[in-house]
Amino acid sequence: MDFVLNLFSSGVAALFDYLSAHVLTCLVPAFFIAGGVAVFISAPAVLKYFGPQANKFLSYGVASVSGSILAVCSCTVLPLFAGIYKRGGGIGPATTFLFSGPAINILAIVYSARLLGWDIGLARAVAAVSLAIVIGLIMAYFFRKDHESQPNPELFTADGGDSRPLWQTLLFFGTLVGILIFASTANWPATVILLATLGVVLWRFFNVDEIKHWLRETWAFVKLIFPWLIGGVFLAGVIKEVIPADIITGAVGSSNIISNALASVFGALMYFATLTEVPILKAFLELGMDKGPALALLLAGPALSLPSMLVIRKIMGNKRAFTYICLVVVSSTLAGLIFGML
Repeated sequence: MDFVLNLFSSGVAALFDYLSAHVLTCLVPAFFIAGGVAVFISAPAVLKYFGPQANKFLSYGVASVSGSILAVCSCTVLPLFAGIYKRGGGIGPATTFLFSGPAINILAIVYSARLLGWDIGLARAVAAVSLAIVIGLIMAYFFRKDHESQPNPELFTADGGDSRPLWQTLLFFGTLVGILIFASTANWPATVILLATLGVVLWRFFNVDEIKHWLRETWAFVKLIFPWLIGGVFLAGVIKEVIPADIITGAVGSSNIISNALASVFGALMYFATLTEVPILKAFLELGMDKGPALALLLAGPALSLPSMLVIRKIMGNKRAFTYICLVVVSSTLAGLIFGML
């Protein structure tokens, strides 16, 4: 009975630390940004750059960063990937998007940096983008003789129909990002000024229906993600109580090729609900996990899981899916190895 109580106490303590230190200053502004992205940035306007007529440099560039623009998470990236791949986007840009999308959505980057440290958060963003392009180019080279199906013109030519001037949209998102930055660093005077600025921006440039739509989308993100986060944080607290530190330090306590490979394979096989890998990884770090394997898990975890492997295989076929899975594990291992040496 005492053991169960200790586990529960450890989970509750982790929840208390999380709720008191991270939600108001980090995730709340990020949720509002994600909601704004869903409402005010047109998905078709971005996805058209994956088309077969698009410039390759532009296509891979957009594919590697559009996860942050579209705010995709692990539950939405697979159908988007299927749409890109099946409608003529090509296996290169499609797999670039598939790898980077879940890893660089704005919630994942902000949350990783806030909870794990800005060095790991920045490394996650840089590695996800660069490795995504490398993986996409390798896939395109290996399967360059494949004939893709004809693209759906609606997917690649839609302009999104957004008549709002670009500077107004940039001002809106810039203010939100500023609130996130200054709130995270506890600069309350600057945060208050930016909140007032946001109020003026909404009053001058947005109508009531748009604001309501934005708030509804923000709340939808909260309902989708926050319960999983609470569960993940509680589980992380339990893990710290159950797993002896010497097991973690023995397996992934240093940044050698074996420990990074173990972290990559573990991340690839496990299923992490949206963002739950971050508090669980924080628990591993506190138990002695090295930062190299931590990055390897952060890269492989969102990109793969046993359920996603089955879906990817069904979409691409055995040979392409196996190649992609191997590239993810190997590239994540190497990225963790390099990061651990820095």
